[in-house]
Amino acid sequence: MLDISDYEKMAKLSLPEDERAWVSNCADILTNSFEELEKVDTKTVEPLVTVLDIRNVMREDIATDATTKLVSREELLSNAPEQYDGYFQVPKTLD
Repeated sequence: MLDISDYEKMAKLSLPEDERAWVSNCADILTNSFEELEKVDTKTVEPLVTVLDIRNVMREDIATDATTKLVSREELLSNAPEQYDGYFQVPKTLD
């Protein structure tokens, strides 16, 4: 089992002795918690994606011909704050 100095080396840290004791205590608490969880029998429990009782409602995936839903350039540009020569005009980002 790794001790605090091993974790310090991995994280490239150098903790003062009082912080080492605090981190060591926190690590012991976590380790004990996980040991308690390991005692729980979960062989008959299905894994959950979420704890909420919700289902994702998705529409049916229907292939369509994209050419039937073409929108004109004028309609696309009608909501543009600025346009130039039939294109969206945006602020310059590079010098």
